[in-house]
Amino acid sequence: MYASFFGLSKEPFSIAPDPRFLFMSEQHREALAHLLYGLGGGGGFVLLTGEVGAGKTTVCRCFLEQVPAHCRVAYIFNPKLSVAELLQTVCGEFGIPLPAQADSVKAHVDALNAFLLAGHAKGEQAVLVIDEAQSLSAEVLEQLRLLTNLETAERKLLQIILIGQPELREMVARPELEQLAQRIVARYHLGPLSLAETQQYIQHRLSVAGPSAPLPFSAAALARIHALSGGVPRRINLLADRALLGAYAQGQPRAERRTVQQAAQEVFGRGPALPVAWRWPALAGGVAVLLVLGAVGLLRKPAVPAPVVAAVTGTASQPGASAGGAAPALPGPAPASAPPLAGSAELGALWRAAPVPPATAWRELALRWNVAIGDGEPCAAAAQAQLACFRSGSGGLAVVRQLGRPGWITLRRPEGGSSAALLVALNDSQATLQAGGQTVSLSLATLAGLWPGDFATLWRLPPGWADSPDGGADPAARAWLEQGLLRAGIAAGPTLAERVRQFQRAQGLPPDGRAGPVTVMRLNRLAGVQEARLAGES
Repeated sequence: MYASFFGLSKEPFSIAPDPRFLFMSEQHREALAHLLYGLGGGGGFVLLTGEVGAGKTTVCRCFLEQVPAHCRVAYIFNPKLSVAELLQTVCGEFGIPLPAQADSVKAHVDALNAFLLAGHAKGEQAVLVIDEAQSLSAEVLEQLRLLTNLETAERKLLQIILIGQPELREMVARPELEQLAQRIVARYHLGPLSLAETQQYIQHRLSVAGPSAPLPFSAAALARIHALSGGVPRRINLLADRALLGAYAQGQPRAERRTVQQAAQEVFGRGPALPVAWRWPALAGGVAVLLVLGAVGLLRKPAVPAPVVAAVTGTASQPGASAGGAAPALPGPAPASAPPLAGSAELGALWRAAPVPPATAWRELALRWNVAIGDGEPCAAAAQAQLACFRSGSGGLAVVRQLGRPGWITLRRPEGGSSAALLVALNDSQATLQAGGQTVSLSLATLAGLWPGDFATLWRLPPGWADSPDGGADPAARAWLEQGLLRAGIAAGPTLAERVRQFQRAQGLPPDGRAGPVTVMRLNRLAGVQEARLAGES
């Protein structure tokens, strides 16, 4: 409805669970690592909890995409069942054939046990995932505990993952469920996003909806969205969407703090009543009400995380401390560093290739700029060809889409350690990587679990550019910057630093007034400078 007004190709805060908007913060990555760690825990329970809308289903979706091929998964999303109904559902999800008269708990348990033993003999692992697990009764939880007694001499046969709201933690802490609590091999609680992560989340969704569109929120509006939403992604979506609709109704190019406050009144019932003039006339007939009611079911999404890059230093801002965090430490190796389990054929081809060191990745990347940098330190060699290296520590897809150029990233290998891969193409649902002579396409959800969010690329230095955040005092560099700003629609007038700030605000960059690597890359892109482009990006 308002997308084209803000230069977007689609509404960035839609309630549809669109994988193109996948965003995973550091918390979501760590939660995913806990689930993957639990697969190697030899049976028992894995517990993932979080507030409504915190992104539990996002993590679960990424987990299911990475479950190895030898795992058989049963997924239950409506667990308000009796013991008998639960066992019937579990058998149905696993596709277990039952005898004609199998109408007792024992008959279902016997059939499940036979299925698990047959799978174990074939090298398979059974995983039962229960969403909304806070709805389970104590009786059903006890039956689930008994199912984890199904075992061979070497290992338990069933891994159970419970995903639910915070009250699930309270349930398993009850004295009568102590035996179940002792079988939890990994647990994690998803807290809200920090202010920095909230800004990164919003920027990421906007960059997917319109990579070149100006940021339609002021800094004060972003801070207010975080405060009113509590950092919960679903509430951020609902509030940001309503704020943009409000700005559109007023004909404003961006939402300000007051607009966000007014939107909160409509969405959450807080703040002053909205003046009638603020409501867009075309929403008559109840369309506004339908939008708000529809948004209550906001997706449990998304993600690929990612702190936004600091525009002038060539580094990435670090994520702020988040509320929540991990529960007590897990036994054994730290789950956050446990290598993800790769199950797809595409990943298998990638892992069969020898690990690619960063120096090799830089050289392969330089070839996309038609530059051969040879041996020696790659970035020093690239500088001889007027190219500079740029590194972002954890910017994720937000930075990749913002820069729109190929680069190399680090992937965690299943045997441990890491390997570089060139990210050469990106579309709405997949990323294409090259490494060790292999080219593979991965879903964005799969990539999110393998990649910590780093990104390294090259950028072309303007004429006379010096090694300083604003190009130095070279007249050619200043002239290039002046012309680039004029070309971008930033009229001459105030100081050069203020004009750079105007450009940075329009591009959704930190407005510090210094033309660093990201600012120059955006100017280069708008000017049509010949640089390598990421396939699939506009």
